[in-house]
Amino acid sequence: MRSVKELEGFTIAATDGEIGAIDAVYFDDEKWTIRHLVVDTGGWLSGRKVLISPRSVAGVNWPDEVVRVDLTQKQIEDSPDIDTYRPVSRQHETDFDNYYGYPSYWGGPFLWGYAPLPLFGGALPIEDSRRRAVEDSGRQEVRERIEQERDHHLRSSKEVIGYDIQATNDAIGHVDDFLFDEEDWSIQMVVVATSNW
Repeated sequence: MRSVKELEGFTIAATDGEIGAIDAVYFDDEKWTIRHLVVDTGGWLSGRKVLISPRSVAGVNWPDEVVRVDLTQKQIEDSPDIDTYRPVSRQHETDFDNYYGYPSYWGGPFLWGYAPLPLFGGALPIEDSRRRAVEDSGRQEVRERIEQERDHHLRSSKEVIGYDIQATNDAIGHVDDFLFDEEDWSIQMVVVATSNW
């Protein structure tokens, strides 16, 4: 297992050069899995922050603090703008996934949709049928049901670190870090600082 806070500051290396450093992660509050790395591009893209999916990660060099991704600088530069200071909805994630050609992780029975690991697997038939249902059907209830599934489910590590931990009878501390499985990017443990207690 690895620490989320340990990842902060790691360099992101595209196939043709560096693109910036990890500022935070977004994790899914339903399956407790890291879905995106928030990357501060610094001066390269005028301080713009971009999202990088673990599906793009080719490897992590922990001693050198470098995350290699199978993306080019141009792909990242042209990626959809997402305001990382606001909640990211499923609609934003769908735009992001469509741009990179990733299947949606919420469409199947496993941690990454139809795969247990964040491997790129192409478009999923279930997602195609959902899109067709929205486009072809004039029924309002179908649209409302699909839109509800696109609710906000991503949480920023920077926001959640510091949250109070409440036991059944009293507060015992606050969230200090998360430990995740470096193979499937699932959050396995919450590190609690009990200093206030």
